[in-house]
Amino acid sequence: MNYRNLGKWGLKVSEVALGSWVTDLAGAQAQELALQTVNAAFDAGVNFFDCADAYSGGAAERFLGRALKEHRRSEYVVSSKVFFPMGPGANEWGLSRKHIIEQLDNTLKNMGLDYLDLYFCHRFDPTTPVEETMQALSDMVAAGKILYYGVSEWSPVQIEEALAATRELHLRPLSVIQPQYHMMDRYIEDEIMGICERNGVGITVFSPLAQGLLTGKYRKGAPLPAGSRATWQADRQINALLTDDNLDKVERLAKVADGLGIPLSVLALAWILRRKQVTSVITGASKPAQLESNVKASGYIIPQDALDEIEEILDYHPFVRKIG
Repeated sequence: MNYRNLGKWGLKVSEVALGSWVTDLAGAQAQELALQTVNAAFDAGVNFFDCADAYSGGAAERFLGRALKEHRRSEYVVSSKVFFPMGPGANEWGLSRKHIIEQLDNTLKNMGLDYLDLYFCHRFDPTTPVEETMQALSDMVAAGKILYYGVSEWSPVQIEEALAATRELHLRPLSVIQPQYHMMDRYIEDEIMGICERNGVGITVFSPLAQGLLTGKYRKGAPLPAGSRATWQADRQINALLTDDNLDKVERLAKVADGLGIPLSVLALAWILRRKQVTSVITGASKPAQLESNVKASGYIIPQDALDEIEEILDYHPFVRKIG
């Protein structure tokens, strides 16, 4: 496993991380398999474990906290997020100072930790001044409850506003973002990567395998694989990716991977890690075998001729959004 600095900061994070978004915790057998996967991640050199308060209504945080207790605190980097409703009350969602502090305390209690390494604002809150949010997060760094903070799915303008607020108010810096990024969604290349590089902000991307599309399990004209995410995911995000165009690209990308002698998933992850701006790819794995395959992407260098072929297959046309 290779490790990268979190942007310009000193924290070292494994190139491949393990996320908890779709971890199955329904029943003792599922939880045992999830625990085996966490332990397999440690054995493979993974040191970054991502979670969120909203995952499984807090159950994912509690499970991860129990799993991590088997390891020394200095061995791992753990993150969580805040924004989505955690109750019916008017102040039980968003990025107000009240909700951030209350929910951070609840997350620490769920995980049985004194502090989080990383803490993310899941979404932008238009009902709260960005200065209030950044001040609250900076204060939590000063209090020792988090070490680094950042945002997840924010637009370039919103990220710039947050960075400006930290400078103007002389706050602890925004150090990391967690956006979606994969072969079928390269939006962050247009502006966000440049913003992060100029400001020394690390990028830990989620959904690097396009929710399973880039594993090759979904094929054009074939029925959905039994038990796959497309058969049970409540918001059906993966289904929106299963277009004929995307599935055609998957077929061609799979041939590139076969020619290199690696799984398509490894190709897709290594393709992301080719970008120096990316600190880590947050993968989901429902069993140790999937995790063991994903970690092979760390340190794998895709030959230039294969990169050229991938660019031709993806046929991406960058565009620029005006900021401000």
